[in-house]
Amino acid sequence: MMPAQRLARPSTFRTLPAFLMMAIVMPLLAGCGYNTIPTAEENAKAAWSEVLNQYQRRADLIPNLVETVKGYASHEKDTLDAVVEARAKATQITVTPDTLKDPEALKKFQDAQAGLTSALSRLIAVSEAYPDLKANQNFLALQAQLEGTENRIAVARRDYIQAVRDYNLTLRTFPSVLWATLWFRGNQPFANFTVDEDKMQPPKVDFGTKQGG
Repeated sequence: MMPAQRLARPSTFRTLPAFLMMAIVMPLLAGCGYNTIPTAEENAKAAWSEVLNQYQRRADLIPNLVETVKGYASHEKDTLDAVVEARAKATQITVTPDTLKDPEALKKFQDAQAGLTSALSRLIAVSEAYPDLKANQNFLALQAQLEGTENRIAVARRDYIQAVRDYNLTLRTFPSVLWATLWFRGNQPFANFTVDEDKMQPPKVDFGTKQGG
């Protein structure tokens, strides 16, 4: 037993300097901005998750909205079908945080969501012709929820745009570009929304109720 113990000691002593070195080096790395890139990357991914949450919230509202409108305007079949089809397409196209490096994937997602927004706008326009529908309590509740959701989508998109800008800048600007070159070579810029800021205002969701219908 004694020889084995004596053999184990040198190994222990050899690892001790390594631990001491790590204890010294890691705070220095953090102080020099080593964590800037991974922190910005995680912030961008978190912002994207919130974008997805809000778009999903809108998608969840649509079936009830369609059914409510159908109860008062069932002959508006083309408009109702267009909303259902646009919702199906929008929910089928997903972009996970791990695939945010693909601009084409984000564009397909954005186009699908824009198609759903357009279909909803047409449905809203149709509803203006039905006073009884605009006075329906379920419809009023859905209106309020949809308005709130559209506002949250706009906020989430803006937060994502800013988070991506911050992250992408860390890959190109000094001193974090040094870390990108030495340690984070696999990191690539994230794709961003292509619409202009002035086109990201939430659409008006006014069913005429604010003017007494």
